[in-house]
Amino acid sequence: MTPASLLRFLQRLAVCLLPWFFCPPAVSLELPLEWQVFQRRDDEATEVSVRGKVPPGVTLVEAKADLPPGSRGQAVDWRVIASDTQIQDGNFSGSIPLQAGGWYRITVRFRASAADPVSLAESTVEHVGVGDIFVTAGQSNSSNHGQEKQTPRSGLVSAFNGQRWQVANDPQPGASGGQGSFMPPFGDAMAEQFKVPVGIIACGIGATSVREWMPKGTKFPNPPTLEGHVRKLPDGSWESKGDIYEMFTARMKSLGPHGFRAVLWHQGESDADQPDPKRTLIGKPYRQLLEQLIRDSRRDIGWEAPWVVALVSSHGGEGVSELRDAQQSLWDEGIAVEGPDSDALRGALRDGVHFSSKGLQKHGQLWAEKVSAWMLYKGIQ
Repeated sequence: MTPASLLRFLQRLAVCLLPWFFCPPAVSLELPLEWQVFQRRDDEATEVSVRGKVPPGVTLVEAKADLPPGSRGQAVDWRVIASDTQIQDGNFSGSIPLQAGGWYRITVRFRASAADPVSLAESTVEHVGVGDIFVTAGQSNSSNHGQEKQTPRSGLVSAFNGQRWQVANDPQPGASGGQGSFMPPFGDAMAEQFKVPVGIIACGIGATSVREWMPKGTKFPNPPTLEGHVRKLPDGSWESKGDIYEMFTARMKSLGPHGFRAVLWHQGESDADQPDPKRTLIGKPYRQLLEQLIRDSRRDIGWEAPWVVALVSSHGGEGVSELRDAQQSLWDEGIAVEGPDSDALRGALRDGVHFSSKGLQKHGQLWAEKVSAWMLYKGIQ
């Protein structure tokens, strides 16, 4: 390069950069979010969405993904994720293909054109994973009512409250209660087995009957013990208000089709052996409602999401066989996947109906054993 051409290049560079120096560019990333997990496909990859805003003059957006040494996954060097046609009114949208693993460090840079090597701005998200997401639902033992808060130890478990992702320390966002849950030890065990990040979407609500989880207008002859999510009809029957169902399906829909691995359903104590026998729901009536909940939710989210259903009927004792049989019948007919037998967790593993700290850890391990066995059977490594 001659002195004259070098001077012209520096002048052109100054014209481009001085406005950015005095007025920093309005760059913001909307996706991916910090600690976000994207559900891996069966081919062990996914397209990680990258979306945000750029300042005027940018016509090229590039991204790369780095990995810590020893992590599962594959780093990706700089690649174009958005150009002129994907940038509209200062907004851009693109994606970067990533293999299962993480945490990835995703860096996005902005350039005026492909011919201009200068990066006008950069933005980085430090923790993005491609792994498995699980939606947990049911009553108190699926939420935050255990004796002692749990903390994931693997560094690979995060949770989503509908707006932001965070490390999955108890209490889990999005579920009721302020104490401990089985989800950190479950996530740790799954991360150890599959070497990928685990995302938790917790939806459980303490003391709820399956009747309260039903779509709006679902009728049944007798109410649950608590009536906040149901209403009595003029003919004396009862129906669900549908508010829990709407929350539950909305959170699943937000993840998109095939956007999570499975629903983990842990519920039954509030339908078994109620103080008022008329409010108990076991056997065929329980089975019919839970099957309807599974089928209706699959229809409304637009895909056949797997459900893993636990054996749950105990208030600290042996449990109620008619309710356990109803839950197991869903496994036998292929409507749901076999979940853990949490009624077997007794004695020092419980604090009444809820689990002690050791019980929460054992509960998480039991969930991981059943879910991982199902995944391995399906050929998922």
